[in-house]
Formats: sequence, C-alpha cells, structure tokens
Amino acid sequence: MAADVESAIFELLAAKVAPGKSISPEDAARAVDPEGWRRLLGQVRAVARGLARQGRLVILRHNKPADPEDFKGVYRLRLPDAAAGKEDAP
Repeated sequence: MAADVESAIFELLAAKVAPGKSISPEDAARAVDPEGWRRLLGQVRAVARGLARQGRLVILRHNKPADPEDFKGVYRLRLPDAAAGKEDAP
C-alpha cells in the first residue's frame, strides 16, 4: 500500500501545471482509495516523511518547508525546487 501512496503523491504532483504547486495529504489518500481515504491519512503522512527525509518531497507548513521529523497539524506536499536550493531544507 505504501507504494500506491507514493505513486499517487508523485502522479498528483506531476499533474500540477505550475512548478511549486502543492497537494494536500487528502488528495493523495483519495487517489488511492476514494471511499476509505480517511483511514489512509496516517500512511500518507508516514510515506511523506520518508520521502522528505530522502529529499524527494517537501512537507510544507504555512507554505514553508517543515522538518519531517517535527511537524504537527495541517500540511501540504510539493516537489523540491532545485532552483530554491537551501529554501527546501527545513
């Protein structure tokens, strides 16, 4: 199931027209299971944290990169911006 979540995250982000656009964790969960998406939110969070640790994803809080080891509350996901460099580092 983690592979499904990871695929959904990257497919949704690839579908965004403008670079730097983000998705919500709910978007990813609904892409995997439209009816039972709520039970996947914990898994989306875990996959997002792992991808952020690898530098493949940025977790945003208040539209700023968050530390994947220490964030709470509402968050969004986006691809790292190569041009931003250090901005993507928490």
